Amino acid sequence: MPDNSSSIDVIVIGGGLAGMSAAIHLARAGMKVMCLEANVDNSDPVGESLDWSAPELLKAIGFPMERLLQEGIATWKRHVILKLRSGAEQHYVPSDWLAKPPFNVELRTIHVDRTQLNRAIRETLLHSGAELLSCRVVQVERDGMRVRSVIDTTGEKLSARWFVDASGSAASLFPRAFGLPRYEFGPKKIAIWDYFKVTEPLEGTTLHADGEGPPYMEWIWQIPVQPDTISVGYVTTGDAMKEKRKAGLAVDEIYAQQLRHYPELGDLLPYTGSPRTTSFLCRAYGETCGPNWLVIGESAAMVDPMTSNGVTAALRHAGEASELITRYRNRKQIPWLARALYSRRVLYMANFFNSGIEKVIYDWPIRNRIGALVAGDVYTIPAWSINNIYSRIEPRGVVSTLLFGLFLSTLRAAMNALYWFCKRSRSASPVCAV
Repeated sequence: MPDNSSSIDVIVIGGGLAGMSAAIHLARAGMKVMCLEANVDNSDPVGESLDWSAPELLKAIGFPMERLLQEGIATWKRHVILKLRSGAEQHYVPSDWLAKPPFNVELRTIHVDRTQLNRAIRETLLHSGAELLSCRVVQVERDGMRVRSVIDTTGEKLSARWFVDASGSAASLFPRAFGLPRYEFGPKKIAIWDYFKVTEPLEGTTLHADGEGPPYMEWIWQIPVQPDTISVGYVTTGDAMKEKRKAGLAVDEIYAQQLRHYPELGDLLPYTGSPRTTSFLCRAYGETCGPNWLVIGESAAMVDPMTSNGVTAALRHAGEASELITRYRNRKQIPWLARALYSRRVLYMANFFNSGIEKVIYDWPIRNRIGALVAGDVYTIPAWSINNIYSRIEPRGVVSTLLFGLFLSTLRAAMNALYWFCKRSRSASPVCAV
């Protein structure tokens, strides 16, 4: 078997948002980087509605909001609207006081056309000096807890001093190779989506849901990725999708059926397209950093799309992983404590967002007890605050990481207590309406 060992410093497995961002950071730090991607022309990336922390992270790799807006890659996201089938709705907008000292929070954020964004980031990656190689990694060669090399489908062996796994949620190469502890949240879900031309530009993300009764909530997103184009997606559980398929419905029929439930989406019918689909299970891995490797992006943690934290997590992981490799580039390995702290931060954030959205929004006890609109407040207020706090304090050391983790654990405990109380106050879950 050939060995393609060279003077490469870092191999990044995966050319999605997390992988390309890490490669850019590392190349700018003067390291020789090879980024491996099996599907360079991927045209269906997801994660179009960004939270309020993402713009600064995009700016760090050369994409400030102004540039994205001017180049037609982004549109403004000034608010989030939750609309229920009953006609009730709630607008979620960051309060003006957050923009004032001492918080100084950027109250603006954006939606992005992910295909265009990925293309622009890929160009930046190539100009950074990093190499982008089209290949699929299928095997990891280990020496204890160290990665020695990776092997692609042709049998070629690729070696480096450092490795970053950004292979995505479906592959998660290093977590599988090392048998990392895995934490799952909620059932397997299916997303079906497509793009539509519109005449009226929007400046916010709209979520449509029947949030006032079903035992497990389904929802539809409506995101303006261009002034004249919206992304519309339907999210349901894998089991619910199987039942619909058993009833004889095709995927496009299921999609159109859901659009009919909401008058605002009626103009998109009749639907005659072929929607895109993907399946996902929200989960996070522990111990995502080894002596000479790190796991980032969806390989490390799949965050539910309703949280709008997928892009933020990918960019944060990429930045922090790159910092660690750069800091210890002249050593043989990342020290144990630095590894443990990185792993804790990845797990803390994924656990908080995933468990919060499951307990407060998706599942029925809290949502049906206090109402879907109030439940939205219960989730979004701490969620936005946590992202802001993380961005401000940038926990890296022992004390800041542990205190931040304790804070998140306290919030999770409060959510769990509320969930237990609401569930105990009702004898059984509601019956889903037909």
